Amino acid sequence: MLALPTAASAESASDAAAAFGAREGVLQMSLSPSGRQIAVIISTKGRGAALQIADITKGDLASPILTSTGTPERLSQCNWSSETRLICLITTIADDDKKISYSRLVSVGSDGKVLRLVSARTNDLSLGLMQDGGSIIDWLPDDKSGNVLITRQFVPQSTIGSVIAKDKEGLGVEMIDPAGSLRRIVVQPRRNAIKYLTDGHGTVRLLGIQNASDSGYLGNKIEYLYRLPNKETWQPFTKALVTDGGTTGFTPYAVDRDLNLAYGLDSKDGRDAVFSMSLDGKMTQQLIFARPDVDVAGLIRIGRQNRVVGVSFVTDRRQSAFFDPELQKLRVALGKALPGQPLVTFIDASADENSLLLFAGGDTDPGRYYVYDKPTRKLGPVMPARPQLDGVALATVKPIAFPAADGTAIPGYLTLPPGSNGKNIPAIVMPHGGPGDRDEWGFDWLVQFFANRGYAVLQPNFRGSTGYGEKWFQNNGFKSWRIAIGDVNDAGRWLKAQGIAAPDKLAIVGWSYGGYAALQSAVLDPALFKAIVAIAPVTDLEMLRTEAKDFTNYELVDAFIGHGPHILQGSPARNAARIKAPILIFHGDHDRNVGISESRLMANKVKDAGGKVELIEFKGLDHQLDDDTARTTMLNKADTFLRKLLGM
Repeated sequence: MLALPTAASAESASDAAAAFGAREGVLQMSLSPSGRQIAVIISTKGRGAALQIADITKGDLASPILTSTGTPERLSQCNWSSETRLICLITTIADDDKKISYSRLVSVGSDGKVLRLVSARTNDLSLGLMQDGGSIIDWLPDDKSGNVLITRQFVPQSTIGSVIAKDKEGLGVEMIDPAGSLRRIVVQPRRNAIKYLTDGHGTVRLLGIQNASDSGYLGNKIEYLYRLPNKETWQPFTKALVTDGGTTGFTPYAVDRDLNLAYGLDSKDGRDAVFSMSLDGKMTQQLIFARPDVDVAGLIRIGRQNRVVGVSFVTDRRQSAFFDPELQKLRVALGKALPGQPLVTFIDASADENSLLLFAGGDTDPGRYYVYDKPTRKLGPVMPARPQLDGVALATVKPIAFPAADGTAIPGYLTLPPGSNGKNIPAIVMPHGGPGDRDEWGFDWLVQFFANRGYAVLQPNFRGSTGYGEKWFQNNGFKSWRIAIGDVNDAGRWLKAQGIAAPDKLAIVGWSYGGYAALQSAVLDPALFKAIVAIAPVTDLEMLRTEAKDFTNYELVDAFIGHGPHILQGSPARNAARIKAPILIFHGDHDRNVGISESRLMANKVKDAGGKVELIEFKGLDHQLDDDTARTTMLNKADTFLRKLLGM
């Protein structure tokens, strides 16, 4: 097993905050085409990252060949284009008022030499910003030279000082050689193109186009076009509509070359299901997989050609259904070999798929990476995801359901402190973010920290959560805030009724929409929770709408938030006088999801109303607060805040 630095045991409050607040030791991992090498992005102090290469046969990590400090550039992902070269994604946020994000692809030799920019360059003649540096859509597994297909955002150029006008605009596809100068257009750019899908062997078969207004704002209609085998002409395929809950209509996600069809999601009985649609001109649609109780979460893909091998869905816990009999058999065998790590994900594979890189974890195990060798049927450990938590007792997570005020059974997850009988203890309701999201069974560093510190934690999948179909989603957690927040509050009442929460020892903690729910819960019932912790919260729906005005998705955000009385009634900052419990807020000042101005507004409104509030800002951090020091500080301060108010 490869070794990563470990931290001290979580015996004290500060130890626990440092151990749980530390970022994952492994941020991302990929397997080389031969299956003999692994590329690992490990976290470094603060918000940094380093790319290291390991020879599986030797079992050690080489010195870093690429690093980032995280201020502001972040090394996000690295994958092998050949046995000797990798392509990495670098992201950054401009340090200005708009906090615009950029991404760029670079390539580097596995020996750390010959660093090249893969993304196209812009210059002083460019008539716009190229925020998107492209993404890899095909690894060209049949091309042994290491060439790949990437998307490119074409930006037109001014003719001033130039003989040839460059007027190409929109998203196109290029073939590039990561180690050389080859750059050839494979699909000409089209305005409003948003997606291209290949067959995994170098042929682009599908194109998605989203309508836009004259002002440049994206609309809610997406049209997909396709090409017949060995043809260049695009033909109409399907249409989809962007809605509050995602999209309606067949939305393609993958192409199968041999079967000549596309796999995608469409609705069946009000829930997302997987369908196929033929690419032969007949466009025959066939149901592949559906559940009567939950949405299909997505496709499972494997190998350098990203072939579809199954689907995943989430009931009490995430499960998989494989179309590939060999992988289904392997999945069952892995379940027996790793009983404490039932959540298994196939991360990568060698070119011949004889070597598989996988991740396995559970509720009491943050997860570990393994390599499985098919010919020998050997499973070898690579490294733990969070070595800082080795030896720390983690809490079991139990799926539960509690009744809402109208009798509806609300699913959720209850985590009790290790060794606790779960009676008469401090408790926390922790609503998830989104609102288009849901909680799942497994390891959660925030939940586990509070359980380690003696709190019971209940995560409700309130109405407004995704994964349970259209009816459960309602009109989203903003438009239907009374139902969503009502369910969140009923989670707190259930904790008290069950005798889990001790009298006057109930708090609420939430991140993003969860932070909104934490604040709005006190607007709906000021006496229920004794303390509120809100991390990067939405606090004013009209302000959230305004924040999107400079971005192309403004009209979609506008429709999602909606108009009407809920804007005033459903905004915590506009109802701050109703909140009686003390509030602690954390927010990064480079947050592009929810602007820090929302937390500043909330703090000012609470103070004006005579309430108690503290706002802690983290400089240079975005919505995720992806920094060891910041997260450790946040956990320490939140724990101290709650213990004081709950009398612990």
